[in-house]
Amino acid sequence: MISKLSHSSILVLDQDRARDFYINKLGFDVVMDVQVGDKGSWLTVRPQDQKELQITLIPINTGLMFVGEIADQLTKLVQKGAFGFGIFECKDIHATYEELTQKGVEFIKEPKPGVSGIEAIFKDDSGNWFSLIQKIENG
Repeated sequence: MISKLSHSSILVLDQDRARDFYINKLGFDVVMDVQVGDKGSWLTVRPQDQKELQITLIPINTGLMFVGEIADQLTKLVQKGAFGFGIFECKDIHATYEELTQKGVEFIKEPKPGVSGIEAIFKDDSGNWFSLIQKIENG
């Protein structure tokens, strides 16, 4: 029986830029950065408070996984913002929104009440978009 998900992947256009974005703007930690031949790195990051999950930043154009027409199609889709990869949680969405905005993170939706709590939506440096939520406790 499966017990947990330990790694998830995000497709990125440039692994060095993505590393900078996730580390210096979002404040994530590097877990692993191992050179894979001359094609790039096996690079995983994680939110500082979530030790059990690693997010692999996979460059589309390395030739390791994606080549030719597939790499071209994926690149275009990521650039168009066709992927919404997940939801990140925070304790104080307004403070986090202000901090990330000051660091240059592009938000496409300001914090507003939503189904799961207060939600904002931002893009990473490749064009992938994510929800940022502050859960509202009932009761």
